[in-house]
Amino acid sequence: MNIYVGNLPYTITEDELRSAFERYGAVTSAKIVMDRETGRSKGFGFVEMPEQDEAEAAVKALDGAPLNGRPARVNPAKPRTPGPGGGGGGGYGGPRRPNGGGGGMRPR
Repeated sequence: MNIYVGNLPYTITEDELRSAFERYGAVTSAKIVMDRETGRSKGFGFVEMPEQDEAEAAVKALDGAPLNGRPARVNPAKPRTPGPGGGGGGGYGGPRRPNGGGGGMRPR
């Protein structure tokens, strides 16, 4: 089961996150999401636990419990939905408008 963990302190490590969940069972992975530009934690992460019953016990016990001084938000992770990707593109590309269209000055 993939578990979302939010409201993490920026100082928590993946090892600390893993050990908090290992009290309830085996942990396959523990990842903290980092900002690409700054390298700082974004304050949330994901923990993967192979056993459903252990994962559910961890979610129940750790939701609202303090992790390094902050109350953690712990829920089963929602599956990722494929998005359009690419992050927008700033108005370039995309389909062409019929009859040219798209800005500039109007002819007089």
